[in-house]
Amino acid sequence: MIGLPTGGGEVTAARLVAPSGQGPAAVGEHCQVDAAVHPVDPAAPDIRMRVALPTGWNRKAMMFGGGGYDGVLPAITGTVPYGPADAPTPLGRGYATFASDSGHQAAPDFRPTPLLDGSFGVNDEALRNFAGDALKKTRDAAVFLIHARYGEKPAHSYFAGGSSGGREGLAVAQRWPTDFDGVIAVYPAWNAASLDLFFGYQARLLAQPGAFPNPAKQALLHRSVIKACDGIDGLADGVISHESGCRFTPWSLRCPGGGDRGDTCLSGRQIRAVTALSSPLRWPYRLASGERGYPGFPFLSGADMTTPLLGMGAVAPADPMPKDSGFGPQFWDQWVRHFVTRDAGFDPLAIDPRAPGPWQRRISELSALQDVNEPDLRRFAANGGKLLLLHGTADELVSHRSTVEYFERVQRTMGRHAVDRFVRFYLVPGANHVNVDTPFAAGWDSVGALETWVEHGQAPVHPVVADKNPTADRTRPLCRYPTWPRYDGSGDPDSAASFTCVRGR
Repeated sequence: MIGLPTGGGEVTAARLVAPSGQGPAAVGEHCQVDAAVHPVDPAAPDIRMRVALPTGWNRKAMMFGGGGYDGVLPAITGTVPYGPADAPTPLGRGYATFASDSGHQAAPDFRPTPLLDGSFGVNDEALRNFAGDALKKTRDAAVFLIHARYGEKPAHSYFAGGSSGGREGLAVAQRWPTDFDGVIAVYPAWNAASLDLFFGYQARLLAQPGAFPNPAKQALLHRSVIKACDGIDGLADGVISHESGCRFTPWSLRCPGGGDRGDTCLSGRQIRAVTALSSPLRWPYRLASGERGYPGFPFLSGADMTTPLLGMGAVAPADPMPKDSGFGPQFWDQWVRHFVTRDAGFDPLAIDPRAPGPWQRRISELSALQDVNEPDLRRFAANGGKLLLLHGTADELVSHRSTVEYFERVQRTMGRHAVDRFVRFYLVPGANHVNVDTPFAAGWDSVGALETWVEHGQAPVHPVVADKNPTADRTRPLCRYPTWPRYDGSGDPDSAASFTCVRGR
């Protein structure tokens, strides 16, 4: 029944849930089933999972991915990352939906969010489950429960996730290519160990005396970048549509004399730190995953820096790591203490990602587990699988440049024409990591688009993405990489019809 070794499983609770919500948020009557998949190692935690079995089942299933270090159950009644505001959720459409905590339970009071609790990493089985094994175990257990309820397996199965959940989406396509007919992977942290190494580089850079730009300086930098590059697409609308064409010089913000003169400028040290974080990092040693670096973040070309916790943080990294130092340094803190050294008292700033010394071997081992970087997706494609990749160019936590790198590897490995038959990759200008309080909050019915492609053979044609910000009423074309939306110079600037997807400048 379950394709990987486990200690068995059991249903722990089941209850009938009455219909609720209205409009796109409406969810029909369904049975909520909670279950546990037990580990082989008695010291490892269970995989806790949840399945929603709708009374009006559409004979389809949707698995949701997690986020961060997981450890909590995703909301299986909700929508997919970058989902639309005006279309039903998967459960509302009649899908049987399911998800798990990836094989460990985060401390509910962990601050600033349980998704940053990496303490499970001291157990090998829990670590393997988080790295991907829990996906297979959860999927197989869920299909068993769906069959037990309806007397048949799903006619079509899909996966949707963002961030760590996006990595999980790519993991199922790579490792279990016949389990899902379609995958929606949004801002995927596919090279998770490599990203952790960049976070360590970020933490050490910003911990240097005088190098950390406070939130006011980060906001100044963001405003200055937007002002310099907003008009590249022919329209001043607060969105940089052509991120790779943005050429902002941070030295224009240098304080007189280069010292820190307050919040109206950046010191020379702060500019050098921001420039380094906006540039590729390479490490001069081999990882078992084969990864050699990380491409850096678009802090100088549009990354949304208005929420410091997701970007550079509100305070400088230190030991112990402040809870408002930013997600990146806190990811590194947990990774070093619980994954690498397995010493909760270890100083995370003591390891240099570019020269980790005695920890290089362990880091390499972790890269083989965590970097989901296989570019050969022929088995997934041969099974009829379709992949929708989306990433916002204002993402401050997982660089869209990294997703570009993976997609281009897939193209080089399989050929552009072969990839065109089963993958669509869209960059969304102005969208950040959490898709909230960002220049452009993306909303697109990727579920409907994926259904049409998988079940009817019709790939997305001229898709349109809406801005879900509360005061916004605008749409843009969802342009296939490497094109971007340029305003035609006339027509309604809030309508996608007034834009053309173009290449280069």
